[in-house]
Amino acid sequence: MELQEILKSPFVWGLGLGLLVAGFILKNAITSKLQLKREIRRIEGEMRDLQTHLNTQMKITATGNDTLTKQIGELKAQNENLRVTLAALQNKPDKAEQRQFRIQEMALGAMREQAPGFAGAWEKAMRQAETEMASAESGFTKLMRKVVPGLGQSPAKAAASDPQAIETQSESL
Repeated sequence: MELQEILKSPFVWGLGLGLLVAGFILKNAITSKLQLKREIRRIEGEMRDLQTHLNTQMKITATGNDTLTKQIGELKAQNENLRVTLAALQNKPDKAEQRQFRIQEMALGAMREQAPGFAGAWEKAMRQAETEMASAESGFTKLMRKVVPGLGQSPAKAAASDPQAIETQSESL
């Protein structure tokens, strides 16, 4: 009977209820801890995957940058070689002689038109031919000469190559 009396006491009932509540709290704490460990493992795995992806992307970007840097270096070297080659070709004596010959040819064409006072007219025609050559070599006239081939000629040459102008000149004489 003593056991029945002990079980009927309020202390035992309070102790039993307290242990039952503590058991539920302990079960919930252990379950929460296990869930948190799983979540931490999942997040760490995801972080490793993201780091692997980031490293791969950085390697790809670095490879692309290296390739672009090499191409830029090659293009700079090619540009420098072309610049040196162009300068060498423009400085050849043959080019200067051809330029002088064209200037004199243009001057002679202009002289034929202005024949009476040969010396003064010759100098004037030479200066005029030099300025025409300078403008032709500078850009726009050169472009126009390539687009319209007869444009870069002196008026005497243009008239000589035009059949209607020849007929008009012969009729006026």
